[in-house]
Amino acid sequence: MIKIQYENLTIRQAEAADAKQLAAWWNDGAVMAHAGFPKGLGTTREEVIEGLGNGLMVIEENARLIGECNYRDLSDGAAEIGIKICETDCQNRGVGRKVLSMLIGWLFSNSYSKILLDTNLTNTRAQHVYESLGFRRVKTNIDSWKDQLGRLQSSVEYKLVEADFKSYI
Repeated sequence: MIKIQYENLTIRQAEAADAKQLAAWWNDGAVMAHAGFPKGLGTTREEVIEGLGNGLMVIEENARLIGECNYRDLSDGAAEIGIKICETDCQNRGVGRKVLSMLIGWLFSNSYSKILLDTNLTNTRAQHVYESLGFRRVKTNIDSWKDQLGRLQSSVEYKLVEADFKSYI
C-alpha cells in the first residue's frame, strides 16, 4: 500500500471510504473542466469503488482530502502521472508543486527513470509548475480532441528524467 508523507501532506492509495468525495469532485464541472469535462463525469460512488487501485491515490493536507493523483506504469521504466488539487482554497499555495515532488521522488526511488504527463494547452498555471520541476516540453498537439461541449482542445506533452528533476521538498 502506497503512503508518501512530507510535513502536513500525505499521498496514499485511494480506498472505498474516499469514493464519495472522489465522485463529487469528478462530477463537478468546475473541477473537471481543464480535463475536458465541463459537465463533470457523471460517475457514481459505486463506479469509483470499482475503479479503485490502478495507481489512484488521494492527497491529504492535515488529514483533509484536497485532491487526487495517479500514476500508470508504461513499461521500460516510464510512468505517466496526473494530479488535481480539487479544493480551491488549496490551490495557488504551492501544494501541487510539493505533492508532485513527493510523487515524482517516490517514483524515481522505485525504479522509474522517466515520468510523462500531459495537460491542456490553456492550463498555463500547470505548465509553469511542471517546467519548474524540470519537465521538458516534448510535443504540442493542436486541436487534437474535443471536450464535452464539442470544442476543439489542444494539449502539451511533457517528459522528466531524474537528472533534470528539481524537487521542492
